Formats: sequence, structure tokens, C-alpha cells
Amino acid sequence: MVTEHHSEVDLAFIAQKIDFLTPKLQQQLLQLTTSYQQLFNGEIDDCSPLESEQITQIRKAYHNAQWESTLDQLHEQVQLADATIIPITSDDYPVQLKQISSAPPLLFVKGDLGNLHLPQIAIVGSRQMTRGGERNAEDFARFLANSGFAITSGLAVGIDGAAHRGALQAHSGATIAVMATGINAIYPRQHNSLSGQILDSGGTLVTEFFPNTKPLPHHFPQRNRVISGLSIGVLVIEAAMKSGSLITARTALEQNREVFAIPGSIHNPQSRGCHWLIKQGASLVQEAEDIITELAGALAGLNESISQPLSVRVEQDFDNNEQALLDLMGFELVDLETLIERSQWSVTKLLQMLISLELRNAIANENGCYQRLG
Repeated sequence: MVTEHHSEVDLAFIAQKIDFLTPKLQQQLLQLTTSYQQLFNGEIDDCSPLESEQITQIRKAYHNAQWESTLDQLHEQVQLADATIIPITSDDYPVQLKQISSAPPLLFVKGDLGNLHLPQIAIVGSRQMTRGGERNAEDFARFLANSGFAITSGLAVGIDGAAHRGALQAHSGATIAVMATGINAIYPRQHNSLSGQILDSGGTLVTEFFPNTKPLPHHFPQRNRVISGLSIGVLVIEAAMKSGSLITARTALEQNREVFAIPGSIHNPQSRGCHWLIKQGASLVQEAEDIITELAGALAGLNESISQPLSVRVEQDFDNNEQALLDLMGFELVDLETLIERSQWSVTKLLQMLISLELRNAIANENGCYQRLG
């Protein structure tokens, strides 16, 4: 039972393997000890009788077990994943996340660790996004990344993936993917390529779960609190009433983070969660400058890189008929028969114009219904 050589990272990992040493108890005891080394091996003054007994039991569990095989396996897995372990006692642990009441004791990180200390905006939303939602996620993420924020999201399909892609399109900035799996287990599999692009661009993957951990349902709410905990604000783009995005928004409010929501059509089920958040006090945003203005107090030190407001308008020239069709269409979904009735054009002429506008990303086709994007 040789214990003296165990590093701070080793002891932080061992702490997670002692059943009764919960994250909450770890937080309490680390306020007394400041490090896992001191918790397991050092002298501790000014602790209560209860705390003294707890520390005694922790040290018994530590000294009575063999940890070498478990630690060797952990370090091998982390090395194969080209990752790093950051305990909550490390200076590399993000200060913003450390402030929340349920901060993860350990983080597994792949990519640029420095990104975790940048001011971050989380962008989350529906997995069943519309074309308009996708465009908003990409545009807002790109603009905010160019303005000095790291864009944080959950690597899920839908709005999460669009937010990561938008940040990758920025001239500067970074994107951080918070995972609900082990650092060596990308989920969903279709985002293997996206995760590689994030790393290649200088971004970061981060998770609190041990290597090889699978995507179990209860891991996603846990991941969501980390997404909001890392960030100074959370932007919700399209969310149904029962969705993980609303869980992230709720944890953000509990963590005293700002919550922003983009409104949508009252007929779109994916907008109802955003409308509900706005009713509860979330800030309604129509352009990315709204977020930056709202967060002005938290933005000291950011580069003044904002050149012009982001809008969701399409910067293109349209002929008279195309502009007339866009004006007839409006910003809510409308079917082909209604457009024929409004325009009095032939089906052939109308379809040709719709295809042209869709190819130019001026409109979206949602299951045979059309919606203006800008």
C-alpha cells in the first residue's frame, strides 16, 4: 500500500471511487484542505469533530485499497485519447465552472485548455431544428465568435451542431463541445467529423465522465449544467416545451447566468419553449448585438471586434417578382396553394422562383411549406 507517490490528479480520481465521498462532501472538505493531497495525507486544522471523523474514514478507504491497476488503466485510456485530466483543485480548472454548487470534481479535456478560461456563450436548442433555426444558430455563433466569445454547446444534432459549425466559420474565436460521454466516445457518431474539425480548429472537447462512458439518459442533464456553468450567458434557439434546452436554461438561471431566447412563429412547436422562457424573464434577442449589449458588464477586456450588427436578412439583390414573392410569403410557413392564391401566378412560374430562392438560401422548404429566412 504505497501511497506517497500519488499525484493530485491520481488522488482526485481515487476520491471519485470512494462511495461515500460524494461531490458535495468533496466540496465541503476541500474548503478546509484546498487540495486532495492534503485531504488524503496532510495535517488539517480547525475542522469539526464530524469533519475529522469523515476525513479519518476517507483515509482508511484510501489506505486499505490497491489503486495501481485502476490508475494505470485510467492513464492509459487518457493517453490514448490524447486528453488531459483537470481536478477542481487545479489552476487549469475554469473559474466560471468552479463557482457553481455542483461543479464536477474532475474534467477530462481534449484540445486547447486555454479556451475554458475564455468568456463563453452557450448556444443550445432543438434537435429537430428548422432551416431558419439552423441559420440563426450558425449566424449568431459566427458573429459572437468573431466578437471574442468561445461558443459552447453540447455536440448534439440540431442546433448544437449548427452552433459549433457557425463558430468554425468565424475568422477568430473557438468552440467548446461539452460531452455526455467519455472523452474517447464521441456521441452521436455522425459528429465524429465535427468533433475532429473542432479540434483541428483549436477548439476543445470536455466531459466530466470517465473514459469509455456511454451516453446514458441521465448524463445529458448533468452535461447541461456544465454547459451553462462554463458560460456567462445561454442563448436558446428553438426549443420544445419538454426539452433538454429548457433544462440548460433552468440551470443557467440557478447559476445566475443570463438567459436569452430567439422568438419564432407561434405555430412552430419548436418555438414554444423560447416563448415560455421570454415570459419567464429571459431576454428576447433579434440580433447578436442584443446579447453583447446585455452582457456589457461582463465583457471587460474583450476585444472591440464588432464591425456591424448581425441580422438574419439576406444580403442579395432580387428582381421585382422575387421581391414581391418574398413580401407575399412573410416569415411564417405558408403552403404552395396559398402562394398561388396570393400571387395569381402559374404553378410553373411559382415553382421556378421558389427553387431559385431556396438555392440562394433566401427561403426554407419545410415539408412542402415555405418560409422566408431574411
